[in-house]
Amino acid sequence: MSTTRQEVPLQELVRRLPIKLMKDDKRVITLPFAPWTGARVQDVLDRVDRMTDEEVETTLADVRANFGQRHRDLNAVFHENFLMLVGRTRKKRKHMADNRKLLIGSYFTMEYSLESCALFNPSIVRHPDQAGIPEGDVRFIMSLRATGEGHISSVVFRSGVLDHSHNVHFDPPAKYSSRTRLSPDQVYLKPLFRRKLGEMGVSLTNADAVLEQVPDSFTFTQLEGAIANRRKDGRGLVKFAETVDHMRWLARSNYQLDFGSEVDLSHLIIYPQSDNEARGIEDLRLVEFREDDGSIRYFGTYTAYNGFRILPMLMETADFKHISIHTLNGACAQNKGMALFPRRVNGHYAVCSRIDGQNLFIMYSDYVHFWETAELLATPAYPWELMIIGNCGSPIETPEGWLLLTHGVGPMRRYCIGAMLLDLENPLRIIGRLREPFIVPTEDEREGYVPNVVYSCGSMVYRGELFVPYAMADRATGFAMIRLDEIIGRLRDSPP
Repeated sequence: MSTTRQEVPLQELVRRLPIKLMKDDKRVITLPFAPWTGARVQDVLDRVDRMTDEEVETTLADVRANFGQRHRDLNAVFHENFLMLVGRTRKKRKHMADNRKLLIGSYFTMEYSLESCALFNPSIVRHPDQAGIPEGDVRFIMSLRATGEGHISSVVFRSGVLDHSHNVHFDPPAKYSSRTRLSPDQVYLKPLFRRKLGEMGVSLTNADAVLEQVPDSFTFTQLEGAIANRRKDGRGLVKFAETVDHMRWLARSNYQLDFGSEVDLSHLIIYPQSDNEARGIEDLRLVEFREDDGSIRYFGTYTAYNGFRILPMLMETADFKHISIHTLNGACAQNKGMALFPRRVNGHYAVCSRIDGQNLFIMYSDYVHFWETAELLATPAYPWELMIIGNCGSPIETPEGWLLLTHGVGPMRRYCIGAMLLDLENPLRIIGRLREPFIVPTEDEREGYVPNVVYSCGSMVYRGELFVPYAMADRATGFAMIRLDEIIGRLRDSPP
């Protein structure tokens, strides 16, 4: 008796591509290196002061010879780090020779290898610029989580083209890498700022003593001025310093990034900028979001981690040249794995999330930054996912329903990738749910930093194929394809 296609396990219909993105130890950026107190910094500066001009010239020339080819503009980096130190020391140094300033800056600069530990947890969307490629091909943007020294995670980007034969062609990465810099004086809206402070448990009596001094739209500079004025006022407020710390923390968590029109996408690196991201930016889920008027924005939800707690965050951009970063707010903006639907559902923003750490929920909101209510979508049901279920990125719209890739955690903390099919008008109605995962760790994928894990943060459909980039053991990234009609057919035949 012959075996029908329906009887072939779905895992056997998955085609793994012969491409792997591995960590690259040579991708380095510069960071400030000042791990000591002001007194220790002053000791180093005094030692450089005692160097002769010849020693300064020779030492700086040696630094340039060793590191000049690894970075775009070391002089600018050294000068910036020198200026950063001037305010921390007792000596004024504006009349110092330029080379001595640059040498001092070099002592307080370090290289950081972005991918020295891993390159994983990918997400993929169509590139906003589809010009200049053959008809039938598609240019894409892929985000990845890069982890380096101290297990600090950043976001890096790669671009490339999927051709009409389903081959993947990556653009070569840029020669130089550098961390992005935030734009100062981000404008904050007072009502939203105050609302988030309340969610954080901050004393609104203390906060209002500051906020009453700023306009409805205010900048970080204006906030600092209001804080200073309130301190001069002299009226005693209990735990005012603690309130100020929370207000600054919130303000620094919302910022802008500008890259410029000439910067290559693979040059872009989002390195932790705010206090709440101090230990890493984790698992960016990109989505190409189409508004009702046809306009397109790109959103990315991610988790900020400061070593003690996590905070859901939102990235927004139209072109990947200017990016806004905001906190996600509301009673249900909790835990990890928020993934936006690629359009409004019944007039509302919609999100699939895991607010309690183990089940999937659907949330609706009229404001993309605020999420107050959630409804349960699914709980762990099958042996391969009985510990935890979550999404593997934003749902994908198909004529048959929303295709939601999921991850499940089973025995021995093995992560696998499955799928659900949700009703287009009512995503809380599950049309179908795979009883078995369709991507599981193979023998050559299971070893790594976190063994037995396959995981994705976002896939895309291209010419009838579901293209799934996925992490392997939290160390590297692989790629798989399966015909869309195969997985949709199995889902329609697998009601919950």
